[in-house]
Amino acid sequence: MSAPVISASHTVGADGSTVAFPVSDVGQRGTMIWIPGGDFLMGSNSFYREERPARPAVVDGFWMDKYPVTNAEFAGFVAATGYVTYSERAPSRDMYPDADPALLVPGSLVFKKPDRPVSLRDSLAWWEYRPGANWRHPEGPHSSLAGRDRHPVVHVSYEDALAYAAWAGKELPTEAEWEFRRARRTRRQGLSLGRCRQS
Repeated sequence: MSAPVISASHTVGADGSTVAFPVSDVGQRGTMIWIPGGDFLMGSNSFYREERPARPAVVDGFWMDKYPVTNAEFAGFVAATGYVTYSERAPSRDMYPDADPALLVPGSLVFKKPDRPVSLRDSLAWWEYRPGANWRHPEGPHSSLAGRDRHPVVHVSYEDALAYAAWAGKELPTEAEWEFRRARRTRRQGLSLGRCRQS
C-alpha cells in the first residue's frame, strides 16, 4: 500500500471566506511516522454516550506527526500567513445570542484547579472563560510563551488546526485514524483502553 498524497492550499474561515496561502515546506515527512492500516474496535460502550456503540472499523495506512505541533511551529505559520486564531477573534453575537456581552470578547477556556473536591460533571468547576487567553497567552493576557517554544500549542480550534495543516501540506487524522493510533499504542503499553489488530 502506498502512502497517501496529502496537499492543501486554502482553508475556509468562520465567516465562510476562503483564505489562500502558500503551502510551506514544513510538510516533509521527517517528523512523521507511517501507521500501517488495520481493523479495530472503535468507540466505547463504557464512557460517553456519543462514543456508543463500540463497532468494528477499518482504516487504511496513513502518515501522522510523531509529535504535537509546537508553539514555535505554529508561530511560523502565523508569521507566514497572518492567520488570526478563533480565540483571538471576538465571538459573534449572532452565534451566541444569549451570551453575557462581557464575554463576547476574544478569549478562551483556561483550566483552574479547584480548591476543594468538585463534581466531575460540572465543567465550570474546572474551566473558566478568560478574556485575552489564546495561543500566545495560554493563561490569559499577562502570560506569554517565554521558554515554551517547544511546548504543544494550545487554544487552537478545529478550524485553526485545519488551517495549520493545510499550510503545512498535511491533513488532520480522521476520528477513526486517531482512535486506531490510540488503540495500537494502548495495546503495546499493555493497557485495556481499546483493541486493534494490525493488517
